[in-house]
Amino acid sequence: MSSIPSASSESFDDFYTEVKEIEKRDSVLTPKQQIERLLRPGSTYFNLNPFEVLQVEPDSTLDEIKKKYRRLSILVHPDKNMDDSERAQQAFEIVNRSWKTLENEDTRKKCLDIYQEAKERTDHMIEQKRKKNKKEGRLAEGIPEDDPVKYKHAVYVMTMKLFADMERKRQHLETRDMEERKRKREAEIEQEEQMSFEKEWAKNFEESRQNRVDSWKTFQSGGKEKKKKKIMGFKPPKPKPESR
Repeated sequence: MSSIPSASSESFDDFYTEVKEIEKRDSVLTPKQQIERLLRPGSTYFNLNPFEVLQVEPDSTLDEIKKKYRRLSILVHPDKNMDDSERAQQAFEIVNRSWKTLENEDTRKKCLDIYQEAKERTDHMIEQKRKKNKKEGRLAEGIPEDDPVKYKHAVYVMTMKLFADMERKRQHLETRDMEERKRKREAEIEQEEQMSFEKEWAKNFEESRQNRVDSWKTFQSGGKEKKKKKIMGFKPPKPKPESR
């Protein structure tokens, strides 16, 4: 039965050599090629993985990552690419953001956790394929991931998927929090407007009440004055002469 080669096997050594050759080839990409790589179609998805951006293995030391970052940042720096400075600036920012992610111990650990989970999920997927082959009597056929290159690619794809899932979750939480803050602010504005309305209503009511009281006092005062005048102006009737 085929299996994933161990670190001491000849096939793994061949694979390791091949990977190193690929890394060596990529490390000397021209500035233009690096800019194209970082801004290629789907780059938003690929560039979520800082290891992919800086072209380093997840188990690389921080010094190794830093050296790669410096070489890459020089290659894509806008000052070195005056004929394509706008796109170079975008590429430079992508490289710089990835370095800051891996430079920080906490965020680098989170990225390594994602990579480790990707390996575990890939291994589980491979085990399920083997069980299926065994059940169907095709165990001797092996599975594509028995090839070290295809296994590495499977881990790579799974890593990208997990980074994408994490980003979607982050965006979902950000959107939810933003909507929650918006609802909260709208409720605060509504409450402020209601309080302002009630305050204005109370003020107007108090003013109108005072006006009603003043009007009533004026009315009462005017009524008494008229009655007083009426009483003071009363004249008794003249006596009629007696008739004989």
